[in-house]
Amino acid sequence: MTLGLCMIVKNEEEVLARCLDSVQGLTDEIVIVDTGSQDATIQTAKRYTDLVYPYRWNFDFAAARNYAFSLASADYILWLDADDVLLEKDRNALLALKKKLDGSVNAYYLRYDAAFDEDGNAVMYFFRERIVKRECGFVWQGRVHETLCVAPPVRCEAGIAVTHKKGERKERGRNLFIFARMFADGTMPDDRQKYYFARELCDNGLYDTAAAAFESFLRGGGWAEDKAEACRALAHCYKMKGEPQKQLSALMRSFDYAPPRPEICCDLGDLYREAHDYSKAVFWYKLALNEKTQAGNGFICPDCGGLIPCLWLCVCFDKLGDYSRAKHYNDLAGKIRPQDKSYLHNKAYFEKIFYDEDKT
Repeated sequence: MTLGLCMIVKNEEEVLARCLDSVQGLTDEIVIVDTGSQDATIQTAKRYTDLVYPYRWNFDFAAARNYAFSLASADYILWLDADDVLLEKDRNALLALKKKLDGSVNAYYLRYDAAFDEDGNAVMYFFRERIVKRECGFVWQGRVHETLCVAPPVRCEAGIAVTHKKGERKERGRNLFIFARMFADGTMPDDRQKYYFARELCDNGLYDTAAAAFESFLRGGGWAEDKAEACRALAHCYKMKGEPQKQLSALMRSFDYAPPRPEICCDLGDLYREAHDYSKAVFWYKLALNEKTQAGNGFICPDCGGLIPCLWLCVCFDKLGDYSRAKHYNDLAGKIRPQDKSYLHNKAYFEKIFYDEDKT
């Protein structure tokens, strides 16, 4: 069966070639819809495909993506953004998946590695509907933070990742502007859009308004995973506003919607550690080590279930004067990431402590 790529782009000359180079040989067609580029994006796109189409931008990402999908002819459609790439291992895995496509699965979820540390390790990822069967006619919804509404049977391909290599940030405040236009023309956002509106406010530092928006979202409907994530984001707003009790309440509220997750447990550990209540911080960091976030459940920060709580348990036990346990958790951190700078710094610190004890 054939696999096509559909993209919408605007002013992406900096990154588009990198994206298209990474999928060379994987797709049977490439459809690119340009929403008003003023740079060399269109010329770059035409080096890879003849299927390049103009689109009059109407401040609606879902509408633009639906137009791109309408131009596809392949059996399955893969979608990417211009600042996404497929690494070599993921190219190979996707090529293997393509050979197995038989029409029995309507949609495939692929991992999206969205943030990285200075060593290139993925520190935040989630799963998105990346490949869909064209004849199903799945429709994009949402003017901003759009999503594809897919129907079973679906599969989650955890072994294939799309890597987000963000370029220079463009059009700051763009998404808030789109929301403002929605409200101005009387469009009422659905529950998912309410959640992402609150996130946009938070990301732009408008913590008072964001907190009110998150509280409004939590009083309504919506996916339980979004509710749990909203509690975490709401807690961040209260932290930035200097209201630790409300921060604590927001984090605890997340347990109304989902079991404890490493990310929430680490946030609770951070809250108590910053208040110098190290015993309570230890409880939450230990719980973070014991809990796992399942694939497909919202935003996943893998280090919150391993490296981060180990390093902070080391700090907490050191503050409590229990150097043996502190060293134990630092050793665990070293097994997870042997070249981590914090681990190496702590390792030297403990070598000196225990060397001095041996001397005495």
